[in-house]
Amino acid sequence: MTTLDVVERAMDLLLAHDMAGFAGLWAMDGTIEFPFAPDGYPRRLDGRAAVADYLRDYTDHVDLRAITSRTVHQTVDPEVAVVEFEVDGVAVRTGRPYRMRYISVITVRNGEIAGYRDYWSPQAAAEALGGADELAALGGDR
Repeated sequence: MTTLDVVERAMDLLLAHDMAGFAGLWAMDGTIEFPFAPDGYPRRLDGRAAVADYLRDYTDHVDLRAITSRTVHQTVDPEVAVVEFEVDGVAVRTGRPYRMRYISVITVRNGEIAGYRDYWSPQAAAEALGGADELAALGGDR
């Protein structure tokens, strides 16, 4: 799969609430980074297993309903795409709307995600989810 194919598949799996499938897109040694992560939230996860563990109960916290906008920028490096997207959903525990904008820099090698840098607003997520403790629970601070 090309970089753009993997990006499209990732978006489809998120909407399908298939977190195991989403994590399965990662290379065995692929990483995910959260440059804006607050205290108590991981800044980096190494390996497919760590990504799968991180995503394991994501849908217990967030019910994604739609991707309301998406722009994919193919960079001069064919392995790298920058994806700007906005989601609409519901924070499960609070019932509050979960509307979040993301910018993700995704590197794909051999049809698998080798690197994923996820830029999002921890403050907006905490407000929707019901506070910093719920955000920390989503981040794996169990």
